[in-house]
Amino acid sequence: MQSLRSDAVLPLDWIEHRRADGELLGWMAADGEGFRVFDLLGRERTSTRGDDAMDWLAAEELLDELGIAYLADRWTLRFADGVERPVRIAEASTRGITVVADEYGAASAVGGDPERFRLPFPVTDELRPR
Repeated sequence: MQSLRSDAVLPLDWIEHRRADGELLGWMAADGEGFRVFDLLGRERTSTRGDDAMDWLAAEELLDELGIAYLADRWTLRFADGVERPVRIAEASTRGITVVADEYGAASAVGGDPERFRLPFPVTDELRPR
């Protein structure tokens, strides 16, 4: 597995938000009178509604709406040299994000052994939705 950069540490002021079944959906961080929302990749998602900081209930609702389905989407990984590859997320945690190469759907091929890449948490713009 190729590691592109070292891992980061989860900020101490981030507050977990989980579904009723206990599945982690992301985090909220206090910002003045409100909260900022971060998804499982560590990306700030508060601005998806055009807001700055939002109240606690709105922050929870945003994380509930985001869910975890976006993790199953295809993504594009851009390397430092500008080369881009299609990937899928194999693992997302605060210890880092693991993606697998997905040229021609290879990531889901039975018996396949796709190339793996380890990204830092929070993920940067080197990983973006397709």
